[in-house]
This record gives sequence, C-alpha cells and structure tokens, in this order.
Amino acid sequence: MNEVKTYQKVNSKKESLSFGISKMEDIYAKRHGKVDEPHRHNYYTVLIINKAKGQHKIDFNTYALADKQIFFVAPGQVHQVIEEETSYGFAMTFSNQFLIENDVRLSFIESLNLFQNYGQSPPLTPNKMQFDTIVNYTNQIFNLFSSETNMKFLSIGAFLKLLLIECNNICTINPLESDADNSGDNLLRTFKKAVESDYKKEHSTSYYADKLYITPDHLNRVIKSKIGKTAKDYIQARIITEAKRLLYFTELTNKEIGYELGFNEPANFSAFFKKHTQVSPTSFKKNEITV
Repeated sequence: MNEVKTYQKVNSKKESLSFGISKMEDIYAKRHGKVDEPHRHNYYTVLIINKAKGQHKIDFNTYALADKQIFFVAPGQVHQVIEEETSYGFAMTFSNQFLIENDVRLSFIESLNLFQNYGQSPPLTPNKMQFDTIVNYTNQIFNLFSSETNMKFLSIGAFLKLLLIECNNICTINPLESDADNSGDNLLRTFKKAVESDYKKEHSTSYYADKLYITPDHLNRVIKSKIGKTAKDYIQARIITEAKRLLYFTELTNKEIGYELGFNEPANFSAFFKKHTQVSPTSFKKNEITV
C-alpha cells in the first residue's frame, strides 16, 4: 500500500506562489471527471461550492456535496472529492507563507472555528444572503488573482480575511463568558499545540490542564465554549484520526499502532477504537481499502 500522497506546493508549476484559486468546473474538465486518490496538502484549502453532487471525504468522514456549501481543509488532513457531475464554484489554496507575507496573522487563522485539524469537518451551509457575501469576496479574489494589479496579493489577503471572518461569524459558538473571549482564544491555541505535541503519549485532560496551569473543569469549559466539544473529546478525536491514517496508509500491525499511540496493551487500543468508531481496527482497514 502506498503512503498517502502529499502536495507540498500550492502551485506545482510556479513554486514561488503561495496562493491559488481555480474554478471547480475547470478542475473537473482538466481531470476529465476522474476522481483523485485520497491525498493531503501542506497548506489550507477552501472550497466555495455553488452547485455540486457527490461526496467529500475528509479524514475518513464522508459528507454529501450539495449546493451553497463551504468546506475548510486544514494542512495535513486527508481528503478526497468524489464528483458525480461537473461542480461549480471555487477551490482556493494558501499557505502560512502567504498569510505572513500579506498581513494576515497566523494567530488569526488559529483562532477561527473553521479549520479543524481532525475529527468532524462538516461543510458550512450559509443562508442565501451570507453565501452571496462570501461569493462576492471570492469573485473579488479570483479577479485580482487573474490580474496584474499592483500589490494584488496584499489585496487578496484583505479579501481573504473578510471572507474568513464572515464564515467564522456564521459558525462560531457564542462564548460562555464574553469577557474571556481573547483569553479563551489564546487558551484554545495553546491547548491545540500541546495536544499535537503530546497526544501519542498523554491522553488525559488533567495532563493538559496541569501543563496549562488550570483546572480540568476550566479547560473543558473554555474549550467547549470555543469548539462545541470538551477537551477530552478533542484529545480522543486526535487519537482516532491518527489511528485511521496509520491503519489505512501504513502496514503497521494493530499492536504496533497501539504502541505508537500510547496504549500499553493492544486490547486497550482495539477497545478504544471500537468504542469511538463502532468497528474494530481490522474491520475499519478492510472496509476502507475495499471501498
């Protein structure tokens, strides 16, 4: 089994570019409707879909493609777009380098409730007025990208920020404590980084709470107010996503994957995986490979 294909550059033909935008119908025509294999990017992807039919798989979760949707795919997420017919809309990609060079702070992206690195990544479904606003920003970006306007990438960065703010306003969960908004954003970013660093060896909420010098209750309350799930849910989602990736894209045994993810006994890993996915690791691998 081949390791998952990873796209490193936003534009393979012009490696200096750190931003790209294309019409989905043009991509479909270029590929002659052929479905790409599951892959991941080392950059952000936003799909603004006006009309589509099919499926979008993100980290082994399947979402139906439909009209007026917006998908957000974070760097490292495995995804696959399966179209039953020509899709209409835009596919936009950008890297951290683009953000840094065009006055969009990385902390701004990290504070958004849009790019979920793992777990569920359902599409945003704006109402007509909201979608029209987002499409207007997208058209401005597309026209700028196709132009030779001075400082066009700085302008694109400004419209991209407006687009992401509009999307975030649609989906953001109201914080429990409005005066704790900024501190809550900082805590969420720090927590995510700590989980990414230590999830293979530490699975408990109390470990991360101690590392952040707060109580587990406070950590759970803030995280749930920001992303709608508890700290424990977030940690477990990270472990399950990595387990699925290792099962699908490597030849490691269940025992080896269990040890890789911090389980001392293979049975504990199998029980954990089945509890959260309703199938055993072996069944998951067999089912996904034969799809």
